[in-house]
Amino acid sequence: MTGHERIVRNPAGPAPVRRANSVRRTSTIDTGWPDGFGQPMLMIGRGRDVLTREPGSAPKVLAEDSFRILATPRREVLEIDVQPHRPSIDVLVGARGGGHLRALLAEVMPEERVNGSPLYLIVDDFSGASLVAGWIWSQWRDNWQAQARANGASSTAGKAGNMTDICAGFETGSTALLPDGSSNQIQNSSDVPSLVNPADPEGWHALYDHDPVSMRRARRIDVWREGQDVMIEVGFQDSGINPRGGRTAVHEYLVHAIARGDDLTLAHIEVDPRILPYRECPNASPNAERMIGQRLSTFRQSVLGTLPGPLGCTHLNDVLRSMAEVPILAARIAD
Repeated sequence: MTGHERIVRNPAGPAPVRRANSVRRTSTIDTGWPDGFGQPMLMIGRGRDVLTREPGSAPKVLAEDSFRILATPRREVLEIDVQPHRPSIDVLVGARGGGHLRALLAEVMPEERVNGSPLYLIVDDFSGASLVAGWIWSQWRDNWQAQARANGASSTAGKAGNMTDICAGFETGSTALLPDGSSNQIQNSSDVPSLVNPADPEGWHALYDHDPVSMRRARRIDVWREGQDVMIEVGFQDSGINPRGGRTAVHEYLVHAIARGDDLTLAHIEVDPRILPYRECPNASPNAERMIGQRLSTFRQSVLGTLPGPLGCTHLNDVLRSMAEVPILAARIAD
């Protein structure tokens, strides 16, 4: 550990008003439990890319995709449907969220990966969103994890529930770890406002809420140019509906970055952790600078190789991996 551990509880608030001559990608995965606690998860994923010429103007929709996934408590895909429909997607039925599913996705949707579609992002994000979704029950039930285990939902995180050295938050010696290597459930979280800016209601695609218990993974990627530089701002949040009717977040990051050159190599990056569950979690943020000098287009693979284990944060790595499509978004600014 670095000795600089701290609790972060500083919500970023609504998305900024869309900038002139910018492209914005927004995505959400909203998880609910139609048959109640411990039963299959219904996940609604939505992603949209828009071009903005003038601040306050209606966005031009460049791409829009969605999915509906029913998954077991162990994150196995029972049903999947995507819109617009792609026949190859049925191959994912039976797959479980994790690295294997992501590898399978690359095989069955190669064009989506090359084209950097919103669909590829949200289906790739099923693994992470399904892993964290159950956390929202901690706001609704006492001893929720023991009840989940009683329903057959054993932990699929880490190494069969052992979280030691999985990421910076669970580095050996962390306050986040119990003696057996499982996670300490005393977590930090924060109530958060809506991500939709009242001054720019079209800045997000239509959001979806399950009733009454719902967990949302939300992403925003803004891309614009300043001279020869490509400017990037990424927002990431895992939040859910609490019993008071508001939203509580357990993860939130903001990232500001600059890419340069014909191949869009990362030249500068600042990671701003806003809400994280354990005091050791922010230790991963400075390590993002290790990505400087690498091409954004490689980030889906290179982030995992550069920031493994305690060097990274599972959720920050997901934020950085999503930047792989920035070159495609930047090319759309001229549309």
